[in-house]
Amino acid sequence: MDIVFAISEVEELVKTGGLADVGKALPMALQALDENICIVMPYYKALKEQLDLPEDEEVHTLFTEGKVYHFKLKRLQWHGIPIYFIDAPDFFMRDGLYSDAYDAFSDNGERFSFFSGAVLHALKALSLKPQVIHCHDWHTAMLPFLLSNEKTDYFVNTKTVFTIHNAAFQGVHKLDAIPFLRHHPDIGSQVHGGYINMLQSGIEFATKITTVSPNYATELLTDLGSHGLHERLVNRKNDLSGILNGCDYTQWNPETDSFLPENYTVDNLHAKQTCKKVLQQKSDLPENLSVPLIGMVCRLTEQKGFSYILPILDELIAHNIQMVIVGTGDPKVCMDLGEFAQQHPSQFAFINGFSSEHAHLVEAGADFFLMPSQFEPCGLNQMYSLAYGTIPIVRSVGGLKDTVEDTGDNSLRTGFVFDEPSPAALLSCIRRALLAFYEDRDAFRAMQIRGMKTRFTWHSAAQNYQKLYRSMWN
Repeated sequence: MDIVFAISEVEELVKTGGLADVGKALPMALQALDENICIVMPYYKALKEQLDLPEDEEVHTLFTEGKVYHFKLKRLQWHGIPIYFIDAPDFFMRDGLYSDAYDAFSDNGERFSFFSGAVLHALKALSLKPQVIHCHDWHTAMLPFLLSNEKTDYFVNTKTVFTIHNAAFQGVHKLDAIPFLRHHPDIGSQVHGGYINMLQSGIEFATKITTVSPNYATELLTDLGSHGLHERLVNRKNDLSGILNGCDYTQWNPETDSFLPENYTVDNLHAKQTCKKVLQQKSDLPENLSVPLIGMVCRLTEQKGFSYILPILDELIAHNIQMVIVGTGDPKVCMDLGEFAQQHPSQFAFINGFSSEHAHLVEAGADFFLMPSQFEPCGLNQMYSLAYGTIPIVRSVGGLKDTVEDTGDNSLRTGFVFDEPSPAALLSCIRRALLAFYEDRDAFRAMQIRGMKTRFTWHSAAQNYQKLYRSMWN
């Protein structure tokens, strides 16, 4: 099939989060299954500095009731996949993709509404009539609306798939701040109190809706899990499916990981102890292989469960453990973690920052990896942890529930899971994990090996997307 990815970021080119990982891995996996893939994305300043692609002489023009928009197309062959960049300097030639160092750009609604329209215009200019346009998150959510209200029959045989990567980010903007849409003859139905919710429009107009794990798809049908969009999603529940993201095992593999001081395999975990020693050294913690070490690498936000973690730190540190937390984010969380680390330097380390080296070292050197998220559409770190023989401690939400097994049968367990969103439930779960570490080393080692043999591949995800694409034509 001819499939176009409309997406705002692609790993290896520009990235702010997990969306970019999908933007790289899924097109490549679909291409490996012999689908015809191309990608359309903005030409950001960071891309110009990195690629500096030659100018396309042709200027493309989009007309709206009150404004005229000009842009050029730039082209790149990337891993055998054509990428077309929308080059509109007024919108994309700035530092940051969605924000400056502190605040979201005030014209994001206009920027990405224009981008959605420019994708459709570019496909016409390129004489491309895809069977599927796959849109991702609020940045491209207006594309299904614009396509549904096309006044020509150019895209009469084109369907849309809209993937929700995180329903917490909905692209809510005042219509008055979006000249590109303000005078659209069909926009009235999308305006509520003067505002447009772009994610909501994507849900309403896409042919099919997906999200990044089966359990998150179920959560999206609830008021709490959908961040207020459940009624819209319940109306489309027959068109909603959850397809679990894959994991890039070329980057996350303890056998080949160049960030590790020593590599190890599922058949020989001895070097994992070397990684633990180096992690303790780099974190200024005492070297002690017999003490369980809990690691965490994440953005320091409420979503990641710090309202559960901070209240139990005193009780947790009373146990014979060490803990390393790496990340940046909420200044209040940073301050609390920093103060706690100063008070307990032999047991608790906080690294305020992020580096790939430290992230990989925590995955390899820790005994447990902590992810007590309030919500987690898919999650990747629990997949990395399993691959590295590091036992995940997670909350039973989103993709964490789909990927970490915690049953009464020890022969199936790959991690430790708790349900109730409370500090007490998290503390109880961690204590269960610590008991397993101390009480039965053979069973603990078997759990590590079980996790290392678990695989969540992009090949499998791509096959599920193939089925979805074809279902729209049956």
